[in-house]
Amino acid sequence: MPEKILILSGSPKKNGNTETLISWFCQGAKVEKAGTEVIRLNTLKFKVNGCSSCRMCQKQKEYGCTIKDDANAVLLKMSGADVLVFATPLYFFSTSAQTKIIMDRMFSLYKWDNKANAMETILKGKKMVLLASAYEDIGLEALEVPFKLTADYTGMDFESLLIKNAGVSGDIVKLSGVKEKVVEFGRKIAG
Repeated sequence: MPEKILILSGSPKKNGNTETLISWFCQGAKVEKAGTEVIRLNTLKFKVNGCSSCRMCQKQKEYGCTIKDDANAVLLKMSGADVLVFATPLYFFSTSAQTKIIMDRMFSLYKWDNKANAMETILKGKKMVLLASAYEDIGLEALEVPFKLTADYTGMDFESLLIKNAGVSGDIVKLSGVKEKVVEFGRKIAG
C-alpha cells in the first residue's frame, strides 16, 4: 500500500529553495505512487504561537490540542500520515519559526504519565523526515539535532537530506545534481 506523506513547508517564501525541494521530493514520491499533501505553515492562523503549556491535552482521552485553530487541524493530519516531512530553510542554526510553532504544538500528540515515568504517542512507528537547505555550508547539523532527538524519543524512524550552499531563495536550481538527489530521496522515502 502506498505511503501517505504529509509535508510541512516551513518556508515563508512561495517559490524559494524549500518549495523547490518539496516539488522535487514529491516527484520522487509519486513514482512510488505515494500520496502526498503539502501544508504551507506560513498560511495558517494561530490563536497562540507555539504551545501555551495549558496541559489540557493531557487531561483529555483523545490526542490533539484543545486550542481550536489551524495548528490543531495539522496535528490531526499528522496522526493519519505514515511519513511526516519537515521541510525548512536554515534560520540562525535552527528551523523556521513557522515550523517551530507546529513542533511545539506536537506536545498534544503525546500522553505522559509522570508518576509512572511513561509516555505514549500516536506518532510511534511513523517516519520523520527532515528536508532542509542552507545558504552556505554551516549550520545544518545543528538544525538536524532536535528533529533526530524527537524522532528517537518518539519511536519514529528518521532520515534527512540536508543541502548545503543552496544560495539565496531560488538559487538551488543552479546546483548540479541536487534535483536528481532529492527526487531519488523522495522515491526512497515513499518506497
